[in-house]
Amino acid sequence: MGLTTSFDVKEDVLIVRMSGELDHHEAEVLRNEWKEMIYTNAIKHVVLNLESVTFMDSSGLGVVLGRYKEVLQLGGEMVVCSISAPVHRLFEMSGLFKIVRLEENEEHALFTLGVAS
Repeated sequence: MGLTTSFDVKEDVLIVRMSGELDHHEAEVLRNEWKEMIYTNAIKHVVLNLESVTFMDSSGLGVVLGRYKEVLQLGGEMVVCSISAPVHRLFEMSGLFKIVRLEENEEHALFTLGVAS
């Protein structure tokens, strides 16, 4: 099925919306696009909307974890929202929820980061 990604910037927050399958075929392209968006837009925080992601493997987790570390170095926070059931289980099993906050939806995630939607 592939992966479709869109990026939106609100103040110092990068909103990353994905749909489809994030596997090793898609991971490198996503990593490069995401890094470029962070550094060309003075981004501090990331909201990751995974509502329409139907599959993610370990390479997808690696991309998320790598961007989490970059955002942390910038003094920011990564918030995941609207997560699908299969990806929620993967995040839970990998322990990612111990370091990345989960919010119900994008609007609430932005609000908790101090950005009005």
